[in-house]
Amino acid sequence: MEFLLEPIEYEFFRHALLAALMVGASGGLIGVYVVLRGMSYVGHGLSHAAIGGAVIGITLNLNFYAGACAMGLLAAFIINKITKNNKIKLDAAIGIVTTAMFALGVAIVSKMRNFKQNFEAALFGNILGITEQDLMIIGLVAFFTLITMFITYRALLFSTFDNEAARVFGIKTDSVQWLFSLLLTFSVIASLNVIGVTMVAATLIAPAMTARMLTDRFSSMIIYSTIIGAVTGVMGMYLSYIFNVASGTTIVLFSVLVFGLSMLVKPLRNVYRSRQC
Repeated sequence: MEFLLEPIEYEFFRHALLAALMVGASGGLIGVYVVLRGMSYVGHGLSHAAIGGAVIGITLNLNFYAGACAMGLLAAFIINKITKNNKIKLDAAIGIVTTAMFALGVAIVSKMRNFKQNFEAALFGNILGITEQDLMIIGLVAFFTLITMFITYRALLFSTFDNEAARVFGIKTDSVQWLFSLLLTFSVIASLNVIGVTMVAATLIAPAMTARMLTDRFSSMIIYSTIIGAVTGVMGMYLSYIFNVASGTTIVLFSVLVFGLSMLVKPLRNVYRSRQC
């Protein structure tokens, strides 16, 4: 018990632990749809666009999240627009749009020699520097994501597996896509200070892929991915404290380790099922 209680004595660790729990859970939840929709590269791209927006926002004396959110949403809007007619593939659109926005932010930083803002935290994560304001924003995003995905479960399910069938059943697939892009953008931005732009995609993909190795049922996959995301976030924080390693990096490495173990479990599960038959 001392191992669990000792780091909680520090306020910064309590903030970091709560942030890792919420980001892990919400990332695991929305990550299921990201993986099943074949949008694994989107989270990585949106995080780069958000960094460009954060730079622009701060130069205009705006909040970090305001600039990042505005540019992230703009990137999602442009990507959806230019891929709508299927002439431009999703991965190509992401590469062009998000890289251009990231480059714009870098150009502004290089141009303004007196630019003092340190973006190392956004690039690599600074979970131990999480403030109460950060926690409030992360909590609101996690709550909004959970409630919205619960309410729109049927519409998201249909549009994820069969977009045409969803239209036949009266589901407004375009609206669902916009809503999903909104949730994904918010989740990515909320994760920036926790994991960092370079590793944010892992919080979306690793828990979902681990859950996919453990179950073939969609509903179970959502539950497993959410729990796995939350647990890997918390365990990653404790491991980073024990080994004195960067927290965001440890969370991602632990998530990948759990995924690797799940790949060993799946064949054993298949052998067990075959013997049962």
